[in-house]
Amino acid sequence: MTTEKVLEVFEKTGALLKGHFRLRSGLHSDCFLQTAVVLQYPEIAAQLCKELSKQVDYEVDVVIGPAIGGVIIAHEVAQALIARAMFGEKRNGEMILRPGFQINSGDRVLVVDDVLTTGGSVSKLIDLTRQHQGEVVAVAFLVDRSSTPIDFGVPQFSLANINVSTYHPEDCPMDKAGVPIVEP
Repeated sequence: MTTEKVLEVFEKTGALLKGHFRLRSGLHSDCFLQTAVVLQYPEIAAQLCKELSKQVDYEVDVVIGPAIGGVIIAHEVAQALIARAMFGEKRNGEMILRPGFQINSGDRVLVVDDVLTTGGSVSKLIDLTRQHQGEVVAVAFLVDRSSTPIDFGVPQFSLANINVSTYHPEDCPMDKAGVPIVEP
């Protein structure tokens, strides 16, 4: 599946927004991808995640994503790879496993997320996996919108790579022009 096809799916479902947005990272952007809007359609979620799973040429025991954006993706990719699915949650600035989830020593783990911007959540999941003696084999995203390459120390995959500007609030031209900001 090409980047153009992925973006077409986002556009058709109303999940590709243009405007002035404050991202979860605190950065500002003129483009926002509402993956929850795309993933509300199970057939589309399954199709996108199956396509993403085809890029992963590794044995995987566990697929983990961050709550909330990576929960459905982790589940669908795990189903395609015949692996366990789980998610991490942020508590007091730390990433923890939901009670009942366990990464076993030696588990081969694929870390997934919806959109890559800064990689903060994925980095925390990598650390969490390693704390449990799991082996991170790769990271994967539906969309990579990072402005500069991020090295997670493992292979990285994405369905779509888009070049979208992000700004620190003090450097944002939309702020300087007085464009109202939205926090989707």
